[in-house]
Amino acid sequence: MAAQNDAAKAGGTDTAIEAAVLRRLLEHLDSRKDVQNIDLMNLAGFCRNCLSKWYMAAAEEQGVTLSYDEARERIYGMPYDEWKARYQVPATAEQQAAFDASGKSR
Repeated sequence: MAAQNDAAKAGGTDTAIEAAVLRRLLEHLDSRKDVQNIDLMNLAGFCRNCLSKWYMAAAEEQGVTLSYDEARERIYGMPYDEWKARYQVPATAEQQAAFDASGKSR
């Protein structure tokens, strides 16, 4: 099994699998626009904006210049301002309090 795993890594299978997982995650988030970023942050410690920052950083590691807005468009599936206007609702006092208490706003 270990030799098979090493061969998969060498052949790029791991990268293909990881890319497929990211695509599936983005599809899932796209199907759950009702889940607000603050809920993701409060429950999981990351949100769509975090994914955008990670995407941009990974692009940079590969020598690809990508702006934050371009990365967000790839994660959100549309320009961020458009997504925000369509789907984002104001955070409740409870959501904001949980977020502030977590220290994630820093």
